Amino acid sequence: MRSPYAVHKPVENAYLVRERESRRLRELAAVAATVILLGAAFLAYTWIHTEITRIGYDVNQLEGQLHELQQQERLLRLEISQKTQPRIIEQRARSELDMRPPTVLQTVFWHEVADGTAQPDPP
Repeated sequence: MRSPYAVHKPVENAYLVRERESRRLRELAAVAATVILLGAAFLAYTWIHTEITRIGYDVNQLEGQLHELQQQERLLRLEISQKTQPRIIEQRARSELDMRPPTVLQTVFWHEVADGTAQPDPP
């Protein structure tokens, strides 16, 4: 239902040209630059924090490996000290290699070697 008082008149504004507001455009560019800078700063902070956390985990893992290797080194040093005791070496030489202390005839003295008077062992 149309009102008799509402008259429809076509608006002819083809000759009107809207000017761009340079101030509004500068404000929009400033806001966009601020948002981009804040977003980049937030991403940089997040990336740095993530890297610090990852490196912390790596350091903890390497410290654990270091502790295990130090423990293994201690055990190996203990084993070396046990196996290089003269008493243990002598027992193994007697039992496994059937070795005995040398006799007087098998002993070669230094002055004999230097003079060239050392006699070879009899078979």
